[in-house]
Amino acid sequence: MTRTDQMPDPNSDGRVADATRLNWVDRFFPRATRPYLRLSRMDRPAGTWLLLLPCWWGLLLAAAADPTGANWGDLWIFIVCAIGATVMRGAGCTWNDITDRDIDAAVARTKSRPIPSGQVSVRGALIWMVVQALIGLAILLTLNTAAIILGIIALLPVVVYPFAKRFTWWPQVFLGIAFNWGALLGWVAHTGSLGWPPVLLYLAGISWTLFYDTIYAHQDKEDDALIGVKSTARLFADNTPAWLRRFFVISISMMAAAVILALVDTASPFALVTALLGCWAFGWHLVWQLRRLNIDDPENCMHLFRANREAGLIPVLFFATAMIL
Repeated sequence: MTRTDQMPDPNSDGRVADATRLNWVDRFFPRATRPYLRLSRMDRPAGTWLLLLPCWWGLLLAAAADPTGANWGDLWIFIVCAIGATVMRGAGCTWNDITDRDIDAAVARTKSRPIPSGQVSVRGALIWMVVQALIGLAILLTLNTAAIILGIIALLPVVVYPFAKRFTWWPQVFLGIAFNWGALLGWVAHTGSLGWPPVLLYLAGISWTLFYDTIYAHQDKEDDALIGVKSTARLFADNTPAWLRRFFVISISMMAAAVILALVDTASPFALVTALLGCWAFGWHLVWQLRRLNIDDPENCMHLFRANREAGLIPVLFFATAMIL
């Protein structure tokens, strides 16, 4: 008997299997809107945070490195990042569910999603995806030219990612490329140009994504094996903890290098030390996750995956403090 056979049918009200019972979509929004908001993962906001936080890393580190400090324009960029992450994550998830509708129907955790469960048609999903993308474009156009160009280029890995699991054991790399683009965008939105600090921060984010999304993928490894979907969870199997240790070491090292390059010449010693403490605290959160990981317990994997919101907020808080020192 497969996990699909063991799982209960989706709730009669259409709630997605891995959404919490007290999520705000199912509690507060009109019933007619819920399938589309579920399609955008509004009922499961962890992924939105994971897309947003690298944007804030890049922006706050750029402001901390700027001898003139932050300005009121940075507040707008901060808000744009939040709105953009919400709608573009929604558009990306909608695209993912359109391309994966047959796979999702065969996996216990995803068969209750709006398209395979029949709550939303493919045509309706396409229209909803375009609406979200247009909202994202509208706010992107309020930023500088370099940021606009970067934002448009970011669509390429978003389009490719849903197909990665069909041709590589490393689809999490493609997710990392897409999800951490904001580290580059946040920096460029403040400075108008790229540099090594945001590139290193971007690499730190990609390694972080490999860490948390490998944990996430262990929830579905049995069904993925049955239908031939590839993932780092299946590739690493029982060696997952050893690989995760490598990923968090790379992530912390790249983040610390980004901080040093960004701040060593322009910021005060107190700001530099504070930002580096953020990297250290971020690393300890990843160690905490690894010590509690049980790759054969789907609930444990989901809990630790969601905990990465708090992990990613740690550098945000320390970079923001460094910015004002």
